[in-house]
Amino acid sequence: MMTKTLQELVDEQVAAHPVPGVAVGMVLDGEVTYATHGVTNIENPLDVDDKTLFQFGSTGKTYTATAIMMLADQGRVDLEAPVRDYLPEFKVADEQAAATVRVKNLLNHTAGWSGDFLGTPERGDRALEDFVEHMAKLKQDFPVGAGMSYNNSALSVAGRIIEVVTGKPFDQAMTEMVLQPLGMESTFFFAEDVITRRFAVGHLQDEETKEFSVARPWALPRGGGPAGGMSAPITDQVTWMKFHLGDGTAQDGTRILPQETLDLMKVPAIRTPGSTLGDAIGISWLIQDVDGTQVVGHGGTTIGQQSALELVPSRGFGIAVLTNSSGGGDLHRAIVHAATAEYLGLQWPKLKATDRPTEALTEYEGVYRNISLVSTVTTTKEGLQIDSVPTQDFLDMVGAPAEAFESPPTPIKMVDEEGDLFVVIEDGSPGYRGSFQRGEDGQVTGMHFGGRLTLRDPA
Repeated sequence: MMTKTLQELVDEQVAAHPVPGVAVGMVLDGEVTYATHGVTNIENPLDVDDKTLFQFGSTGKTYTATAIMMLADQGRVDLEAPVRDYLPEFKVADEQAAATVRVKNLLNHTAGWSGDFLGTPERGDRALEDFVEHMAKLKQDFPVGAGMSYNNSALSVAGRIIEVVTGKPFDQAMTEMVLQPLGMESTFFFAEDVITRRFAVGHLQDEETKEFSVARPWALPRGGGPAGGMSAPITDQVTWMKFHLGDGTAQDGTRILPQETLDLMKVPAIRTPGSTLGDAIGISWLIQDVDGTQVVGHGGTTIGQQSALELVPSRGFGIAVLTNSSGGGDLHRAIVHAATAEYLGLQWPKLKATDRPTEALTEYEGVYRNISLVSTVTTTKEGLQIDSVPTQDFLDMVGAPAEAFESPPTPIKMVDEEGDLFVVIEDGSPGYRGSFQRGEDGQVTGMHFGGRLTLRDPA
């Protein structure tokens, strides 16, 4: 029996995980409930309401994937076809990868190249074309299809395919194919559309003082749009949840996708045991087993804004959380977990941590890096610790200061007496999970954390 309203639940969690502002929307058996808290901007505050626009970041990958599935249903895109069937000049540093990567690999994070390339300063209609051209030097972390690592740039390639197939700029194609038919008239791609409406700005939180400051710049490069460059109010996020919980039709009955195609997007395409992202990845959706029940969702991070969207299809349930803080991840995770427990009786899994002797942990020490992050793993009295900093190349791409992506030291512990699975220790309790990777010789070669593979520097 439900004992708390959504607003009461949100107020309770905000008290424990403060942010300047948050908007939450929930769908349960067709009934919609909203809850809001706080302000849009600490410098120029307006109350957050259900019409306030937030950046929702990488949840936009599910929009791009849905558009690709629409084109596939029309026979205009083949998921099994090589990317070069649509983009003949496509290149990454590994020629074999460029020649063999298929459209489906773009949608389930199995393309294998360095994924956090976010683009170039180009802001015109040529932004995606320019983005793809500049991918030519991206190195391959693993062979196409041989593993999984979260890949923003792959979705921009998918966005470029949409442009080529439709003959329209990505934002126009998405608006005409997806947003307008679904009645999502307040979801936008550009700042000039957002600034005439009530909107949230991102905030950074000082780790020591816990004070918030406005994050600048506001927008990410246009070339990264298909990976997560849209803004929307919580009302449009609810419309998106209802569509993906439904039968493939819009609210007015217009058929957008066949039911079987919509369902196919939620079928595991690759298993990801030990990944922060969940147990598997479908066609863009991240899949998790929670108390024996399938949960599919996605989240997003932009400059000082974080979001989450989770669906429980078998229960007709969905919840979306939009926050305007770099620390919003703690809040949206707490709200999602509290809501699924309160309204569905589902408890999210927590792994148990094991205290291994220090001498058994030293093999994991080292520097791990990818295009966006350099992480140093060291041993401590309590276990292991990850210290991560963004690379200058990544900061230059997004045009943001290091503070926008810096994180405090992350304490971790191994899960079992043996094996390479670990959990982050949050307030003394196990939280996010990850794993170390080994080569054929048994030596530690990488770390899989945050959904991303970081390769270890040679000893």
